[in-house]
Amino acid sequence: MTSPWPRPDRRIAALIREVAEGLLASSETAVEELTAVAHEMAEYRSVLDDPQLAAADRQMNKTNMVHWLSANLQNPGARVQPSNDPDILQFARDVVRRGLDMHDLGSWRGAQHGAWSAWVDECFTATSDLDDLRELMKISERSMSTFIDDSIAALDEYVERERSELTRGGSAERQATVHLLLEGAPIARDHAEARLGYALTGHHVAAVIWSDATSQAVALDTASESMMRLCGASRRLTVNASVSALWVWLPVDSVPSVEATEEALDDAAGIHVAFGRPGQDLDGFRRSHLDAMSAHRVLIQVGSERTVVRYQDVALISVLTADMGRADQFVEDTLGDLASADATLRDTALTYVQERFNASAAAERLYTHRNTVERRLARADSLLPVPLAENAASVVAALMLVQLRD
Repeated sequence: MTSPWPRPDRRIAALIREVAEGLLASSETAVEELTAVAHEMAEYRSVLDDPQLAAADRQMNKTNMVHWLSANLQNPGARVQPSNDPDILQFARDVVRRGLDMHDLGSWRGAQHGAWSAWVDECFTATSDLDDLRELMKISERSMSTFIDDSIAALDEYVERERSELTRGGSAERQATVHLLLEGAPIARDHAEARLGYALTGHHVAAVIWSDATSQAVALDTASESMMRLCGASRRLTVNASVSALWVWLPVDSVPSVEATEEALDDAAGIHVAFGRPGQDLDGFRRSHLDAMSAHRVLIQVGSERTVVRYQDVALISVLTADMGRADQFVEDTLGDLASADATLRDTALTYVQERFNASAAAERLYTHRNTVERRLARADSLLPVPLAENAASVVAALMLVQLRD
């Protein structure tokens, strides 16, 4: 027999409402802090390395926090039922499609610790009466911990139900095979090829195709077809990574230009493509996909709205943005005042280096006069901590990162 749920008296209920209201007012900051705590867990890389899952996890933390706080405003200290927000259920579906399970989702307890820490701080702000404080924390701790336990159980049940439905579909075997190949599991090539309907020998170019909205499944398939025609491929391998993303492999030996790809996607609003480098055989199959995922991560991390990105164009930025704090510091240290100067100065400096320090070629590419280019370069040099000619590689990397953000 379960013990009755404790009901706070009027004074404690008022304190719970006060604390909940204070945290709701600063929920954006609180969510960032608790998400940072959750993401510190070492075993949690399977989600953090995927920018879409990481963003969905952050949104789920916010949804759960706001749900629990709002419930405590209405009924202080009560047992809060799990949220059935569509974003959380969508997150569960994406987890299944990635081949993950609840053991891969280390954020729940980390988020609970972060949320409880924020709640305790607000409690100490709300009252200094030790008896009230003890009762306030006792009741709210039971409400929060029970809510997390119930939410984990509800999501676990939904994940298992979704996995059961997925395994009855025709794509389940293909998805499982791709995950085994990417993980380097010992699986016979001919057996994998028979499951995939795709040859693992020869050349491969991988791509991640994703949408801004979860309601664009048809547009994703259309974009995948467009990429196949653009590359001159007769077939492709496609895996549904989530409802808003596809993993694609094409048996070709070169990546199309950004311009040609953008033209092919001209009618596909809200669709983005990240290409990996060409590769050969099974190792190339894996590496090209990892490249495409890295290029995808770069766009998401820097908040770029570009439609197309190729790994070879952002390889150095991919390394830099592995730690965004250090990347921001790198840009500040390398560019100095040029980072916040007129964009034409940065574009001119970048084009000048890309044209092998040829001012005439840069002027032609920028559709401007050589004298204008030289004036801009002189101005850029005056803003840089170290002249462009003495630090070209670092300046180009920093400029490319700023350009992606712009």
